[in-house]
Amino acid sequence: MRRLPLEGVRVLDITQIWAGPYTTQLLADWGAEVIRIESTQIAPISTRVWSHERIEPPSNMWWLGYPDSELGENRANRWALFNVHARNKLSGTMDLTRPEGRAVLDSLLQISDVLVENNTPTTLAKLQIDYESVRRQRPDIIMIRMPGFGLDGPYTNYRSMGNHGEAVTGHTWLRNYTDTDFSEISPTVVGDGIAGLYGAFAIMSALRARRRTGNGSLIELAQCESMASFLPRQILEYAMNRRVPTAIGNRHWSFAPHDCFPCKGEDRWVTIAIGTDDEWEGFVNALGSPDWALDPRFATVTGRHNNQEEIGDRITCWTRERDPYEIAALLQAHGVAAGPVIFDKDAFSDPQYTDRGFFESVTQVDCGTHLYPGIMWKASGHANEIRLPPCRLGEHNGYVYSELLGCSPKEYERMEVEGHIGTRYAIDSPSPRELQDSITA
Repeated sequence: MRRLPLEGVRVLDITQIWAGPYTTQLLADWGAEVIRIESTQIAPISTRVWSHERIEPPSNMWWLGYPDSELGENRANRWALFNVHARNKLSGTMDLTRPEGRAVLDSLLQISDVLVENNTPTTLAKLQIDYESVRRQRPDIIMIRMPGFGLDGPYTNYRSMGNHGEAVTGHTWLRNYTDTDFSEISPTVVGDGIAGLYGAFAIMSALRARRRTGNGSLIELAQCESMASFLPRQILEYAMNRRVPTAIGNRHWSFAPHDCFPCKGEDRWVTIAIGTDDEWEGFVNALGSPDWALDPRFATVTGRHNNQEEIGDRITCWTRERDPYEIAALLQAHGVAAGPVIFDKDAFSDPQYTDRGFFESVTQVDCGTHLYPGIMWKASGHANEIRLPPCRLGEHNGYVYSELLGCSPKEYERMEVEGHIGTRYAIDSPSPRELQDSITA
């Protein structure tokens, strides 16, 4: 089998949550050796672990994801959000708050190509990690920093997660429904995924430039700016016309009807999108040309836009009595865009995913065997798959310290005793109650 494109590239990963880890996931999937730099002294809430408590549904989305809803003996290796992006990576532990741990990082920097981080700038400032200090270890290294709001400006040190970025870019407003308020909107954190993609692309560009010029670079990727770049239509609508786009929920600016409709069964839905008069004619024929659909008011796109409420009520009466897959197949046969809204569990039996073998079976010691989302794209000449299960905390300390850095057995033992090397947290992460109390104190 041919080598993967990024084999020979070593990446050090000091990332949190999703945006940064997704960047390094993409690099690891295509052959880069990604080493997560972790600490046994601090349990990073919402990266590897979240809660002490047993998870009882219904539950907030962030608390889901432990196998069988059990924290288990070693919860640091069991959380789904971490494990989904930790495949194909290695984990080495060191305490960067102490000189010995920082010395280990410096030694790794000397033999690495890329450093990735997406922390609040104050976090790395406290650790005295910046581009200049990194360059002193390897002049041609590539460092990418991915804070929420950038490395300067009035929001520089604001701590943020995906829902904050959504709000600052206006995405939360655009997703609102006309009959609800913002308290009912769940976060999509789509900005994390966008930043992850941009981060991987930026690193690849910098690697190519280094091959040509011999120079490394500092990449600054503000996550809110990468998110804003995905909303050009709405932003330019205001810049050019001074109009603030209205929140339209599941509707569309030019399609009508365009919505999500309830179907037969518990919480089953179908989406229908009609953009032209010909598509409307196909829709009417699929329904058997009922009298209401032949109303002249609905014959044009403008007319349908002006009467969306009435049309939606009529369509709902029809969809409620039918299966979403049945509806989708019928409408598609008549040239109408339609599709069922599936649960996550439906994806595993979806014929498209199944035929392409997208989901891959992965066994991880602390989680067992499960199906994982596979590699995001295929490339001719590079048969690819998930090569390594999600890295357990400190699982590759032997490789990092003994093989890469040449530590003697005595040095290795000393670093274990001092708390740099380990496979379990020395202190437990706070429970949700303790976490809330610390925030409100």
